[in-house]
Amino acid sequence: MGADHAERVAHRVSGARLVAVSDADAARAGDLAARFPGVRAVTDPLALVADDDVDAVVVASPGAAHEEQVLACLEAGKHVLCEKPLTMDGESSLRVVRAERAAGRPLVQLGFMRRFDPEYARLKAVLDSGRLGRMLLLHNTHRNKSVPDTFRSEMIVRDSLVHEVDVARFLFGEEITEVTVYSPAPTSAAAEGVVDPQVSVFRMQGGAVVTNEVFVTNQVGYEVRCEAVCERGSAMAGRPWADLYTTVAADDGEGLWGGGVPADFLGRFARAYDLELQAWADASRRGEVVGPTTWDGYAATVVCEAGMRSLTTGEPASVTLVDPGPAS
Repeated sequence: MGADHAERVAHRVSGARLVAVSDADAARAGDLAARFPGVRAVTDPLALVADDDVDAVVVASPGAAHEEQVLACLEAGKHVLCEKPLTMDGESSLRVVRAERAAGRPLVQLGFMRRFDPEYARLKAVLDSGRLGRMLLLHNTHRNKSVPDTFRSEMIVRDSLVHEVDVARFLFGEEITEVTVYSPAPTSAAAEGVVDPQVSVFRMQGGAVVTNEVFVTNQVGYEVRCEAVCERGSAMAGRPWADLYTTVAADDGEGLWGGGVPADFLGRFARAYDLELQAWADASRRGEVVGPTTWDGYAATVVCEAGMRSLTTGEPASVTLVDPGPAS
């Protein structure tokens, strides 16, 4: 993800210039920097944040490093785009929210890129227009072709379902109050002991229900879509009958309806990432933040913590958000 963002900033984001990269693997950072003329590899990520040549920072490190690195950006007064999750638990995410408020101005945008995907953005606009009436149900589908064996059951909640959490909050404009995660019989393609697929249900603050299927070893490709069911109709983002689907001839002479499926999220959401990074760069130059905030990151982390509790117990888990207090 970091390498992809580096390439994006260097070649596809106007008004921004890539000046330095950092990685826990120094050789890896050096190899990446060498791809871009004049770009430096910095061993210490906190030194990169403090570097006078750096005006803004993209944090695409593992989630366990996010709190320290984002807090360093806040202390330095630099805008930061932080990939999800904000942090690994609600307590540390709340510390980041409070630190940003204490700094006196918003500086952090969370990397929930689906908000920038053209289809999701159009869906949000249709729902907000009121043409379809009140949204009653939301159905999310999230499928990966495969994941490493180290990708365990709780990671399906924390690292995959987190996107559906943000989609639900974004489209409804309200909080999730309860999560239930169900464990169907796992696919034979899943690693030993991993619950995959998972089906979860969110209860929204206004009483609506959200269903989510997350299947990370479906062996086909990367599929992400959602359908909003409203009082006077429905609308879908990521529809499977988009232009990439065509009629083809099979070897046996029978006609088949189908088409390609993206291999991973980089293909499916390439445009969303481009729009996200451009919006972030433009806002940073203006001294503003657009898109998901630290509060969105905190809320998503707390919902996922509840989801992991439900995964363990099989029972509904309530979601409790803490008021971070007023900004300074």
